[in-house]
Amino acid sequence: MSKFIFVTGGVVSSLGKGIAAASLGKLLEARGLKTAIIKCDPYLNVDPGTMNPFQHGEVYVTDDGAETDLDLGHYERFTNAVLSKDSSITAGKVYYTVITKERRGDYLGKTVQIIPHITDEIKERLKKVAKNSGVDITIVEIGGTVGDIESLPFLEAIRQLRWELGEHYALNIHVTLLPYIRSAGEQKTKPTQHSVGRLREIGIIPQILLCRTEKSITQEQREKIALFCNVDVEAVIEALDVRHIYEVPAALKKEGLDDLVLKKLNIKLPDRGLKQWEEGVLKRLRSPAKEVKIAVVGKYIALQDAYKSIYEALAHGGIANNAKVHIIRIDSEEMEKTDPKKLLKDARGVLIPGGFGGRGIEGKVRAVQYVREHKIPFFGICLGMQIATIEFARNMCALKDANSTEFDKETKCPVISLIEEQKKVKNLGASMRLGAYTCVIEKGTKAFEAYKSAKIFERHRHRYEFNNVYRSALEGKGLVIAGRNPERDLVEIIEIKDHPWFVGCQFHPEFKSKPDAAHPLFRAFVAAALAGEKN
Repeated sequence: MSKFIFVTGGVVSSLGKGIAAASLGKLLEARGLKTAIIKCDPYLNVDPGTMNPFQHGEVYVTDDGAETDLDLGHYERFTNAVLSKDSSITAGKVYYTVITKERRGDYLGKTVQIIPHITDEIKERLKKVAKNSGVDITIVEIGGTVGDIESLPFLEAIRQLRWELGEHYALNIHVTLLPYIRSAGEQKTKPTQHSVGRLREIGIIPQILLCRTEKSITQEQREKIALFCNVDVEAVIEALDVRHIYEVPAALKKEGLDDLVLKKLNIKLPDRGLKQWEEGVLKRLRSPAKEVKIAVVGKYIALQDAYKSIYEALAHGGIANNAKVHIIRIDSEEMEKTDPKKLLKDARGVLIPGGFGGRGIEGKVRAVQYVREHKIPFFGICLGMQIATIEFARNMCALKDANSTEFDKETKCPVISLIEEQKKVKNLGASMRLGAYTCVIEKGTKAFEAYKSAKIFERHRHRYEFNNVYRSALEGKGLVIAGRNPERDLVEIIEIKDHPWFVGCQFHPEFKSKPDAAHPLFRAFVAAALAGEKN
C-alpha cells in the first residue's frame, strides 16, 4: 500500500509548497521510490480553465486533457510522476460530485454534510490515485494556507486519513515562514509557532517543518522552534532562498530531508545521491558557457506565473545548450505603439506564447513581421502559431484582411477559424481541444531535425485552428506545413522557407520539458538563437 506525505503551508501564500513537494518527489525517486503527486485546491471552480491568467496564472494541461494548477507543472518537471485529471482535486470537483450524488438519491435520504460526505469524497480521491498509480509514496499538497475557511475540509480529510493509516504510513510536513526583520536585525519564529498552533487546533501535528528563510537558521533558533512546535530538532529543516528553483532538491538533501522522511515512514534504502542532477542541471545553471537574450512577446507579461512553463522551458533549452537564457519580457500592447526594432534590438530570438482574446494581437503581428523580415529565430506556440499564419497571409499572400474569427467574426479571410465541433459548444469549461494528440512530421523540416522522429504526441489547449481552405495559397508562397494531425488533417506545425529558424506549433511543447530533458523544440530554438548571436 502506498504511504502518504501531506504538505501544508502557513503564514502567507506563495511560500513554495509546490516546489517543496516536487523537490521531495525528486529526492525520493533518487532513493529508488516511485511517487505520485496530487494538488488539492480549495477554490470552488471545477478547474482553472475559465479563470483569468492575471488571477490564477498559467493553466497547466496533462496528457489526458485535464486543466490544472501550475504546480502540476513543477511536479512533472522535477519528477517522473505520471499525472492525470485525478492528480488535481479542487473543492469545486468535490462539491459537484457530492451534490450530484445527493440529487441522484445515492445518500438514501441522509442529511449531506461537510463531515463525513465531503471529507469522505476527498479521501476516496486521494486513495484512488495512490491505488491506481501503484506507487510507493503519494505526496499530497494542500493549497492555500492554514486558517483559510475553504481549506478546512481538506485539512480534516488528511487528519482522518493519517489516523486511519497509522504512524508509519502517513506523514505531515508543514511549510512555514521565518521572516527577517531588517530594522531589528532579527529573524522571527513567532509566525511559525502560530501557524503550527493553528494546525494543532484542528488535530494535525506536523512531524517536519520546512522553514522558508532568507537567512540561515542558528542552532538556538532550531531548538526554540522544535520546543514550541513540538517537533524533533532534526525535523526543523532550513529552506533557504536559492538562486534557482532547481537548486531546491540539493539544498533540502543537504539538510537531510530525504533521510528524515524515510526514517519516519520506516523505509530503509541506500542513498544514491543526486550526482546526475547536480552535474547535468545545476552545474550548467551556475556556470553556463554562453549567454543569449530571447524576447517573449505576450499579453500577460505583467504576471510572472502566467507563462511559467514557457519561462522554465526556455531555461531548459539553455541548460541543454550550456547557456543562460536572459528573457526580455515585452507586452504585446506596447508593441502595437512602439517600433519593433526598438523593443527587439537586443533579442537573438523571439517567442510568442499562447493566449486568448483580441487585446494586443496586432502588436504580436508586428513582432512576427519584424523577425521574419530580419531573419531572427522565431518560435510561435498555440496563439503564436496562429499569429504567424495571419502575418504570413497578410504580407506574403496579399490577403490584407486575413485574421482569426476569434478576433474578427466577420473577417473576409478567416485563415484561423473555430473548428466545427467548437461551434456547438455552450458551456466553456473543459470544452477546448485538450490533451495529447498525434502529430506526423514531414522529413527535411526544422521540426523533424529537432524531434528526430516522424510521429510525436503533444498536448493541446485551444478552440481555433489553421483553416485548410487557405492551405494551398499559403504553401504556394513558401509556408511549410511541417506537421499535421493525421486523424483530422489539422495543421500542427508551420515553418517558412529561407529563414534560419521559424517554427510555429499549435500545441504546447512547454508542458513536456524538463531541466534534465529539454523539449526538442526549445533546445533547437535556443541553439538557433545562439547561432544568431555568433553571426
